[in-house]
Amino acid sequence: MSHRQRLLGIAALLLATSGWGGMFLVSKGVLHHVEPAWFTLIRYSMSALLFVLLIVPRGAAPWRKLRQHAGPLAVRGFAGFGIFSVMLLAGLAHSVPSHGAVIMATTPMTTQLLRWALDGVRPSRSTLLTTALSLLGVAIVSGLLFGARASGESTLFGDAVAFVGTLGWVWYTRGAARFPELDVIEYTALTVLASWPLLLATALVGTLLGWTHAPSMEGLRLSWQALLYVGLVSSAIAVLAFNYGVRTLGAVTGTAFINFVPVSALLMSAALGRLPTVNEAVGMAMVVGALLIHTALSRKASAPAPAPIAKTPQNSRNYSTCGAASS
Repeated sequence: MSHRQRLLGIAALLLATSGWGGMFLVSKGVLHHVEPAWFTLIRYSMSALLFVLLIVPRGAAPWRKLRQHAGPLAVRGFAGFGIFSVMLLAGLAHSVPSHGAVIMATTPMTTQLLRWALDGVRPSRSTLLTTALSLLGVAIVSGLLFGARASGESTLFGDAVAFVGTLGWVWYTRGAARFPELDVIEYTALTVLASWPLLLATALVGTLLGWTHAPSMEGLRLSWQALLYVGLVSSAIAVLAFNYGVRTLGAVTGTAFINFVPVSALLMSAALGRLPTVNEAVGMAMVVGALLIHTALSRKASAPAPAPIAKTPQNSRNYSTCGAASS
């Protein structure tokens, strides 16, 4: 790998994680005008248009794969884009952006726990310890252990809803291995396209039953810029940038950069005038620290073993120096 490729990979991962960190800040204001189910439909309608533009040049092959795997791709996409997005946004409505970013950062370790539950692959002791440290940090951030924020408003309910929603994203990412014939762009694009009718049906049925309300034209006018950012930057460009970074630098390095999601959200929030409380800062440090330890140990475990060095018999009289045999 050239130095230029490595720099491009790092830049792509920073772009992705910053885009996701900004998503939490931007989405909080949109929820005053657009409810989670319709917000999710709108954001993935925009990203679907971009993904169509990416796969059209590939000819008929992606569309043939979409028809062949429409059902499973729709279910995976609905879990990753529908359940995850709706619950994350619903939780965000009762919490603050930095909390959502911290909870999203726990997904690499909850993935290991889900593998244990579904596949019987028991995580290592270090993974269990770092997961416990991470979840403890989330509990501190949300106020579960040391009470509500200084304002007196508890975020525990919202944080719990967002955390459950991340399981949908974990299940979605696990599904990529079930479609080895799809590359990164195809899996992302086709799951968005296949699940779009389900996202539409969810929004419409929820509206008919009175569980949600369609946004007004005034609400869309007030939030169109934020919707555009979330739909194109966070839901499409950031995903593609992250996939490019992972392909260039590897999955372990890509996972490490997820640490920057809560950091970027915290820095952006502080720049806008909301400084974190002591509990939030401590809890976030615990989550990021647990992720860094987890990533370092994963990198060490995946490193290739050094090749054994052949021993030269001590009684051998044939020595060579600089390629010339001694006489």
